[in-house]
Amino acid sequence: MGNPTAFLEIDKKDRNYEDPKDRLKHFKEFIVPLTNEEISKQGSRCMDCGIPYCHQGCPVNNLIPDWNDLVYKHEWKKALDTLHSTNNFPEFTGRICPAPCEAACTLNLTDNPVSIKTIECSIVDYGWEKGWIKPQLPKKHTDKKVAIIGSGPAGLACAQQLARLGHGVVVYEKNERIGGLLRIGIPDFKMEKSLIDRRMAQMQSEGVQFKTNSEIGNNISTNQIINNFDAVSVCIGSEVPRDLEVKGRNLKGIHFAMDFLSQQNDIVSGKTISKDILISAKGKKVLVIGGGDTGSDCVGTSNRQGATSVHQLELLPQPPVNENKQLTWPNWPMKLRTSTSHQEGCERQWSILTKAFEGNEHGTVTKLVCVEVEWKKSVDGSMKMIEVEDSEFTIEADLVLLAMGFVHPLHQGLVDNLSLKLDQRGNVEADEISFKTSSDKVFVAGDCRRGQSLVVWAISEGRKCAERIDNFLREK
Repeated sequence: MGNPTAFLEIDKKDRNYEDPKDRLKHFKEFIVPLTNEEISKQGSRCMDCGIPYCHQGCPVNNLIPDWNDLVYKHEWKKALDTLHSTNNFPEFTGRICPAPCEAACTLNLTDNPVSIKTIECSIVDYGWEKGWIKPQLPKKHTDKKVAIIGSGPAGLACAQQLARLGHGVVVYEKNERIGGLLRIGIPDFKMEKSLIDRRMAQMQSEGVQFKTNSEIGNNISTNQIINNFDAVSVCIGSEVPRDLEVKGRNLKGIHFAMDFLSQQNDIVSGKTISKDILISAKGKKVLVIGGGDTGSDCVGTSNRQGATSVHQLELLPQPPVNENKQLTWPNWPMKLRTSTSHQEGCERQWSILTKAFEGNEHGTVTKLVCVEVEWKKSVDGSMKMIEVEDSEFTIEADLVLLAMGFVHPLHQGLVDNLSLKLDQRGNVEADEISFKTSSDKVFVAGDCRRGQSLVVWAISEGRKCAERIDNFLREK
């Protein structure tokens, strides 16, 4: 704690963003970073608490007070090494993580937490700029081979850790490009894909092999993987979207959010999408159903494509603007969050249930029939949804995007072929200590085990799973 009074003397400051009018013209990142000197001052605000609650809030257990102090002292290289000791890809989390560490910061009790996310991103971006981030080659190689199925953040973290331990690692990805949801689902204006390419190059130098267009259980036999590898890590994510089974669901113009977002990412990457399958918001009244991060991404993408209006509905009630910190801190609070995409233009409504879709003579959606709902606590303590009498109304829409989350991983193919035991929610069953599935030498990590979650949780599980696989291989 280099400056014990900094948190009293220096105001919190975060990186800024381009003006919405300017950033709506492109799909590039629009962060305006702080200078190194400003970052150093922000690092000095860290109180180096006796109990660093930010550690509790961070799924990868980042050594936050340590690198805050190093940045304050301008020891950027040491700060980078400390950051990488717990997080393989801080440039990912520094952009798209919601920062539960900041919610857990002691200074958040006064609404002025340390700018942890901004500092994290600045450290790693500066590290790349200075050329400090290089391949970390193993001291010796083993004769063990591991197959990583899925190249999202869990799969990439697991693969990198195992390769650095000297094992032969092959990552299989069913899509054309590596990155999983980072590649196909996160808009480029939140995280440009050159960041993934840069890490891929590092990992390839460390010995990781990448095989795309390779769907295990489809064009590659599951038995081939089991027979040719000493261990397998299943990191396929949670891909089955939650649907809305109401009248008119089969009308044209109603799409899952990920189909919409992945197409735009393909277009940004240079791929041509034929008009007969193109999902475009240009000149349309867009309605997004679902109030989470994916829904927010649909809002930002729709505005950039030229939607005439964007409306977002959420089934749950509107959260409070400010949480009661005496009750919630240091845990992640439920409160109203307005994303940069919302700031670009969006009408939001809460406690709204969609009853039906209506369309025109061409079979295309034109409006939603909705009703207001109230949430009341039942006798057993659970919250029960009750429709408000005489509250039915309609909303016009040319394009409806379903962004209501994901229910579980795909079962058809790999999961079924391996006869993996599932939990009650349909996720692959394994505890978070062993990460071992019901199938011999098969491990699991990420959203396909824990359910849809944060990128930082995926990285955490990938790292832990790699440790368990290494133990398994060495015992073997």
